[in-house]
Amino acid sequence: MPFILFLAAFAVLFFYGVMLYNGLVRLKHEVSKSWANIDVLLKQRHEELPKLVDVCRHYSQFEQDTLSRVMEARAMLSEAARAANVGRIGELEGQLRSLTGQIFAVAEAYPELKADAQYSHLALRITQLEDSIADRRELYNEAVNLNNVRIEQFPDVVIASLFSFRPAKPLRFAEAEKRDVDVNALFQR
Repeated sequence: MPFILFLAAFAVLFFYGVMLYNGLVRLKHEVSKSWANIDVLLKQRHEELPKLVDVCRHYSQFEQDTLSRVMEARAMLSEAARAANVGRIGELEGQLRSLTGQIFAVAEAYPELKADAQYSHLALRITQLEDSIADRRELYNEAVNLNNVRIEQFPDVVIASLFSFRPAKPLRFAEAEKRDVDVNALFQR
């Protein structure tokens, strides 16, 4: 009889451990899936930005410095994405969003550019992508939070350490992106 109780207790603990392990695996893959969704949107935006820059370049007086800084930031962000450096991506995302906002602000001074159908389409598309990236960033950070909390809670921490589950890094905003936007400064460039 004690052997049967021992066996029953072992079976319950084993299946409980399996449930914990499977929950941690699900969370780990949720983080990966959430990141993949962000990555897709970043790639789409990176395909659209050069098109926007090309449209703006056709207007010879358009501020070339802003356009070149956009392309530089885009290249650095692509490199950080390939390296899966979430911290650097967060920093560069803010910089690229700011530069894209500068393009839109400077374009206000060019009525012919604002009237250009291709520019309007690209500006709308990039704005929609920015909104989607912000939404996906929120989902990613929530998945990261759930994962990190679970691997630190008891008894999950035991399974997590046995099977080398690691915390994920949230996608943080650059300090500049949290500050209020100085609209006057954008129009004076």
